[in-house]
Amino acid sequence: MTRAAPRLRWIRRCWPQKVRTRLTLLYAVLFFAAGSALLGLTYALVASSLPAQPAANPKAGQEQAKLLQQCDQERARAPTVPKPQLPACQQLKAFSAGASSGSQALRQRALNELLVFSLVGLGAMTVISAGLGWVVSGRVLRPVRVITETARRASEQHLGERLALTGPRDELKELADTFDSMLERLDQAFTAQRRFVANASHELRTPLTVMRTAIDVTLAKPHPTEQQLKDMAARVRRSIDRAEAMIGALLTLAAADQGHDSSEFIDLATSAEDAIDAAAAGIERLGLRVDTELEPAETTGDQLLLEQMIGNLVDNAVLHNNAGGWVRVEAGSSDGHARFTIANSGPMVPEALLPSLFEPFRRATERTGTGDGAGLGLAIVRSIGTAHAADVAARSVPAGGLLVTVTLPSVPADEDLGPY
Repeated sequence: MTRAAPRLRWIRRCWPQKVRTRLTLLYAVLFFAAGSALLGLTYALVASSLPAQPAANPKAGQEQAKLLQQCDQERARAPTVPKPQLPACQQLKAFSAGASSGSQALRQRALNELLVFSLVGLGAMTVISAGLGWVVSGRVLRPVRVITETARRASEQHLGERLALTGPRDELKELADTFDSMLERLDQAFTAQRRFVANASHELRTPLTVMRTAIDVTLAKPHPTEQQLKDMAARVRRSIDRAEAMIGALLTLAAADQGHDSSEFIDLATSAEDAIDAAAAGIERLGLRVDTELEPAETTGDQLLLEQMIGNLVDNAVLHNNAGGWVRVEAGSSDGHARFTIANSGPMVPEALLPSLFEPFRRATERTGTGDGAGLGLAIVRSIGTAHAADVAARSVPAGGLLVTVTLPSVPADEDLGPY
């Protein structure tokens, strides 16, 4: 074992590291092996085709055979006759032996020349095949080199580069297209991350600025009254609550972006009832009319995230509503899907703004003119929906307001729902 290890290391060092070199070597070895097999087959066929004895005229062969037979008979009748006294027989046998020896020498010479020329041709063609293999492998691997160079250059500052490989739809073209798609997704992810970080920094800086201003203004007064101190404390408390809510929303959004590992049973209708009860204070404050049509909408997923999604939709419908308006909540199952729909009255939402509703930090002031909310509610909804393979769609209500529909895969009829 100790002797084999250095030998293996030596083989690894001597083995070509470049794919192009290995392909060229493989082409040459395969050509040499196939050529050797073809050469051996050709040599065997030629050797079996060349006669070992000279081909004679059938009539002349019969006469020669008769003469040899007569010579043998004469030798048998006169065994004491000396050989010089039978010149015809001696000449005939000498001629036959010479013809056979010459035929064998000619056959062997032809086979030797065939073998030599075949080996020289095989060696020359093996070298030529290695050269052609080097050229062909270089052309075949050119897209791989382009992909490697682009991947080496790709960074946060150069994610806009694309291979845009042209040519037939082969494996390398599919690899290049997949790499372009990956770069595009990375570019979008980095862009969204930079925008998210910038918006989060701005949004978190706002409550801190409010707190600093309230404290500085109060402390700048020579003799602040008790009421002024209470007002300052209340303003700081509201800013802290806003920052805390935003941090919680950011953590929820990050958890939703990471996907979910658990698969628990959940009924969207039950979650909708709980969300409406939790928003009772806002509903009562605005005097909203809530209409519900809740039927079982059973699905599986992360229970906390899905309840957060339903809660955010209900809170969004209450927050962006008019005093004395309405909210309609529906849940049910059909066609193998669990659906949750919520619609609300409120300011008119232009169709052009619908695609941006689910972007982070798209505050209500940008689309409805109201100033409440951190702009993360619908972004969390979309992220949770994406993690659960859900379809989240929004459209404007003609009289003003928004309608949001969430469609998730329902629980199969034969699936074990545990204690439920």
